[in-house]
Amino acid sequence: MALPGREQLRSALLRYVEVPGARAFDAIGVTPNAITLVGFSICVGSAVLVALGWPLYAGIAFAVGSILDLFDGALARLTGKASPFGALLDSVFDRLGEASLFVGLGIYYLLGDLPPAQLILSMLSVLLGLVFSQGVSYLRARGEGLGAFTTSGIMTRTERVIILGAGLIAEGLAPVPIMVWVLWVIAGVSCFTLFQRMFTIRSLLERE
Repeated sequence: MALPGREQLRSALLRYVEVPGARAFDAIGVTPNAITLVGFSICVGSAVLVALGWPLYAGIAFAVGSILDLFDGALARLTGKASPFGALLDSVFDRLGEASLFVGLGIYYLLGDLPPAQLILSMLSVLLGLVFSQGVSYLRARGEGLGAFTTSGIMTRTERVIILGAGLIAEGLAPVPIMVWVLWVIAGVSCFTLFQRMFTIRSLLERE
């Protein structure tokens, strides 16, 4: 099961955003790996910003870094530079960039002078969000290694990135802290998605 309209949205992004953007980057001589590394650097910068207590700017930076991630694969295909190592580099730095944001959020809560019980719950939301979200991504990679290709699940990386960026921006604008609730939603739905994807992969493997 996946969110309704996901594939239509991805098709529209590919046609109207990724391909035109890739052509623009190609015109100025940017390489796919350069986009990957710049996007990762911006996401790490976002983690630093949230750790310093600036969630609004962190959310904006994370959105920019994540948007760049749309273009490296499209540019590689457009220029004929797609390679297994490029795909590996993209996958690794995507996960590292996302994980760095969770680390930044953990520091944000540690330095936030929270009451002990609230601090424990906040740190737990960060830890579970990180574990389950990375587990979802790992299952996709492991399934592909076994010959079972699937992007099934409610909370894939696309949804996580959108929710994280929007949550950080809302945290910076809202009069009360809300990011911790966003993290609990990510953790809970990612946990469900992990098992959802696991059983999907099992079904695919059993058909072979």
